[in-house]
Formats: sequence, C-alpha cells, structure tokens
Amino acid sequence: MKGLIATRLMQLVAVILIVGTLSFALMYFLPGDPALRIAAGRYGPDMMDNAISDMVRAELGLDQPILVRFLSWMGDLVRFDLGHSLVTGAPVIHEIGLQLGYTLWLAVTAFVLSLVIGPVAGAIAGLFPGSVYDRVMLLVAVGLRAVPPFVLAILFMMVFGVTLRWLPTAGFGGWENLVLPSVTLALGLAAMSSRVMRDAMMGVASAPYFIHARYKGLSDRAVVMRHGVRNASLPVVTYLGLQMVYLVEGVVVVESIFAFPGIGHALVHAIIARDVPMVQGTALAMGGLFVLLNSVVDLMCLRLDPRLRRAA
Repeated sequence: MKGLIATRLMQLVAVILIVGTLSFALMYFLPGDPALRIAAGRYGPDMMDNAISDMVRAELGLDQPILVRFLSWMGDLVRFDLGHSLVTGAPVIHEIGLQLGYTLWLAVTAFVLSLVIGPVAGAIAGLFPGSVYDRVMLLVAVGLRAVPPFVLAILFMMVFGVTLRWLPTAGFGGWENLVLPSVTLALGLAAMSSRVMRDAMMGVASAPYFIHARYKGLSDRAVVMRHGVRNASLPVVTYLGLQMVYLVEGVVVVESIFAFPGIGHALVHAIIARDVPMVQGTALAMGGLFVLLNSVVDLMCLRLDPRLRRAA
C-alpha cells in the first residue's frame, strides 16, 4: 500500500512538470500577440489600441525572454503559487478552487451513473450470451460509443431542453443542471464498461466454482451476487482507470457545450483569452485529477482482489 501511494505521488510530480512545461510551450508558440488578446479581454475590443497592448505587455512581463518567464513560473510553482489570472487579476488557485468543485460534482455524478448503467446491463447480458437482450445491448453500446459526446449533448439539449422544456440547457443553479451533462458523459462511459462486464461475467458464469455454487443449492441471486459480480468486477474496475482519460476529455467538451462553470469551461476561455497562468493552472489541476482518480481505481482493485493485496 505504501509503495502504491509513493508511486502515485512520484507520478503526480512528473505529471505536474510535464503538463506545466507543455502548456507553457504551447501557449508561447500560439500565433498572435497575447498582449492584444489580454487587453481586449480587460478593456473590450473597442478600447484596445497599441498603447494599451504595450502597457499590458510591460505590466505582465510578456516582453521578457521565454527562458526568464519559464524559470520564474517554475519558481512560483515550487512555492505552490500559480500566480494571478492575466484577465481578471484574481489568484489562479482561487479561481481553480471554485471551478474544480463544479467539475468534481459533474465527474462524480457521471461516474456513478455509468457504474449504475454499464456494469448492470453488461452483467445481465453476460448471464444470457447470444440472447436478444445481449444483441440489443451490443447495438446500443456500439451506437453510444460511436457518437461523439458533443453530438449527444446537442441532441439532449434539443429534445429535453428546447422541445420538451424539462431541463435547463446551460449554467448551474441546482441539481437539474447536472442531469444533461452528467448523462451525456455517463452514457459514453457505460457503453464500454457494459461490454467489458459482459465478457467478464460470461467467463465467470462458465467457471467451475460458479457452476458448483449452483449445485450447492444456492439461489440464482446468491450465486450471482456472491460468486459472479465480485469476480467479474475486477476487469471492469481496471478498465475504468483507462476510461478516466475519456472522462477528463469529455468534461472539457461537455462543460463548454452546456456552459457549465467547471474547470473545462474555464480552460477553453483561458486559451481563447491567452490567459497563460489560468491555462497552466487548469491543465495541472486536470492532470492531478487524472492521477487521483487512477489511484482510487487502484485502491478499489486492491479491495476486490486479495492476491493484489498480498503482492502489494
């Protein structure tokens, strides 16, 4: 256990260094003048001229050599100082703290929904392989995984927001604003986890210990819950770690479409405004979130499989 935690901490440091360096380099080499973008964001396009952009450039040190700016940023990062937003002037860590809370609500809700939908549907299909239900679930899973999240999001907005007017399509004012974004993310996650669970459950159902449990006279429910679900869950939980990439990517897209005030939405706006500290801060937060979620998945695997606990 201690080895796992130490490994994850080292990975977190590596992710922070790599993501921070890449985001700094990408923002530097983007075409266009960042001072003009920032001046437009502060004072509006109508008030912007060369004098204002020069003032912004000198104020923020954008006229400094790239190496000086990079070393200065790395020094601040070592002191856990992410700087201030170039547009709003607010501390980056304060902005990220607010936005990360919304994103965690969305990510956790989508993750829980995907666990409720995908593994349950896949387990039933694995117990009845080749049935009509199994074939229908295959078509549904392939269809949901093939459709990009932004298409699914727009479809839900048109049906449940615009046509039926059941749910809001933008912003955040309560639980109802979580429904459409979280379902959009959850269906993509559930599509693949249902197929992994289906194959795992089909293998478990043909295992000798599963058949022997039936011969002992246990009810179908007891056999499935005691000997089926737990053994079939391990590959699903392992696969969920890989799906964290889809979740982090999906958060950026879905938050932007639904105008959800999370960290993905903030990242897109920071890139457009050339707000380098905000881009670096949000990228670091998303990289750290990815490592954290994978650590949770590893701990769940240790909990499910005693062999992994002994090896750890």
